[in-house]
Amino acid sequence: MSVTPDPTGNATVLRGRDGIQLVADVGGPLDGPTVMLLHGGGQTRHSWAGTWAHLAEHGWRALSLDLRGHGDSAWDPAGDYEIEAFSADVTTVAKSLDTPPVLVGASLGGISSLLAVGEAEDQRAVARALVLVDIAHRMEADGRDRIGAFMTGHLDGFASLEEAADAIAAYNPHRPRPTDLSGLSKNLRLRDGRWHWHWDPRFVTGRFGFEDETRASMLRPQRLADAAANLRIPTLLVRGRKSDLLSAEGAQDFLRLVPHAEFADVTGAGHMVAGDRNEIFNEAILDFLDRNRS
Repeated sequence: MSVTPDPTGNATVLRGRDGIQLVADVGGPLDGPTVMLLHGGGQTRHSWAGTWAHLAEHGWRALSLDLRGHGDSAWDPAGDYEIEAFSADVTTVAKSLDTPPVLVGASLGGISSLLAVGEAEDQRAVARALVLVDIAHRMEADGRDRIGAFMTGHLDGFASLEEAADAIAAYNPHRPRPTDLSGLSKNLRLRDGRWHWHWDPRFVTGRFGFEDETRASMLRPQRLADAAANLRIPTLLVRGRKSDLLSAEGAQDFLRLVPHAEFADVTGAGHMVAGDRNEIFNEAILDFLDRNRS
């Protein structure tokens, strides 16, 4: 794996489309098969912390990437957060690795991975297998709109970590509110006395912003359906049973398009499957990954 140490010494720098700097945590044995974890819109690589550590402990070379404009990765100079940019970053990073990884993508990371693989001339040059986490070629309008409202509702930041935790708890009421809020500081940054989400605001407000990503499957459903139908590599779809973004019907529609795909329905989880039921999620994907080590 060709990587560059991050100047902070805590992570690794890779390059996406047009050389944009993308930061990742990399762990696990040097000779292990590679799995690349791609978070959802508005999240960071730290949303995979439990899964990243679990896979590294089980012999995988685990790479958890901050998408462009998110976390410690660079903000796009032109504010380009169109889905094609994210998809191209996935392809560029995947092809820079020593061997094609298994791609595990949640929400935005999943759509980006679906297009990167499904539209590739040589799919196995991009990935050896694909895991889509609570995302497919269809999104339910209610879930999509709820995500958009949450992200656009706090652009002025929060007065405290407690206020941010309250907002997250209101958005995701079935997950217990944490008593230790130190982990929130990985997704927020203190600026001008307020805590702001750790992503470029243009991801939401810009010409190529988050609204375009959430509308992609509604306005261009055929493109995503075509990408899904074109999948030829091993594929696993994981759904949170309480998800309001990927419905049971949407999941079944995907499985009709991709008849070789496997399916896992995680009880007690909503859209944030890995965070809601991390142990169940980890076991669900580890079995699939271990069957696709080479």
